[in-house]
Amino acid sequence: MRYDVLGGGACMNIDKLSVKGSSAWNEDALVALEDQGVFAVIDGATSLTPYAGPAGETGGYLASRIVADVLTRKLSGPDASSVSLTDCLLEANRALRHEMRRAGIDTSRKEQLWCAGAVVVRIRDTRVEYAQAGDCMLVAMYRDGTFRVVTRDQLAPIDLETQTLWAKAAAELGSRDAIWERVKPQIVRGRRTANTPSGYAVLNGEEIFADYVEYGAINRLQLDALLLMTDGLYVPKPPGERPFDAEESAKRVASMGLEPYVRWLIRREQSDPQCLRYPRVKMSDDKTAVWIRF
Repeated sequence: MRYDVLGGGACMNIDKLSVKGSSAWNEDALVALEDQGVFAVIDGATSLTPYAGPAGETGGYLASRIVADVLTRKLSGPDASSVSLTDCLLEANRALRHEMRRAGIDTSRKEQLWCAGAVVVRIRDTRVEYAQAGDCMLVAMYRDGTFRVVTRDQLAPIDLETQTLWAKAAAELGSRDAIWERVKPQIVRGRRTANTPSGYAVLNGEEIFADYVEYGAINRLQLDALLLMTDGLYVPKPPGERPFDAEESAKRVASMGLEPYVRWLIRREQSDPQCLRYPRVKMSDDKTAVWIRF
């Protein structure tokens, strides 16, 4: 749809979606405050120890909704234009810690924490501000057809280790459940690196998250489009091919359109239900994105 987002005729075409993957809950969330030029995608990650909320919600589902609620409240008020995006993520992180403690979560154990990665942007007349954590990605496209991956996938090195182990296990084992049990210790090790110098930034209630959240701004010179995406929009790859390629995903969205690309992606995932050809921890991840064209 086309919105006059910033007033004065500054219009943008905005496509957005959030699609549940193969798990029971969609642990992604989306924020779209068109009048403020604010958009965010949030990717919840459930704890590695069992937890279910009052209605059976996973920790990842609750985490993404807590973050989305804080962003919406902080960035839609009368003074929202002066509110720091980074401060909003820090407040969301504190809210997450509060809700986990209310639920009886031992917040000293990383494997019990509800987590969320996020990228949030605010589009102004001459620049785009952003704040980011985890593997939620921001990609810019320019009028000359070039692409710029603005954020860094901080989880990629850890996820690559997991995928490598998964591929080795898949060569020996025939079912996803058996492979999961073989690989789970690596996933636990990766989770323990959250908000440490050897790991990645993530909203999980830890105060030290403030030291690792990334933020900045790009100017809008020759800017043609922006893509905000959770990692579910990555193309699953066979071993040996480059994984976690946000630029490839953005190019496919630009050429195919957002919804057609996601439909194509789901068909690719469904062709490998046991995750043997394309190493990954679930058949289909949740997919959330905002595609903004100027």
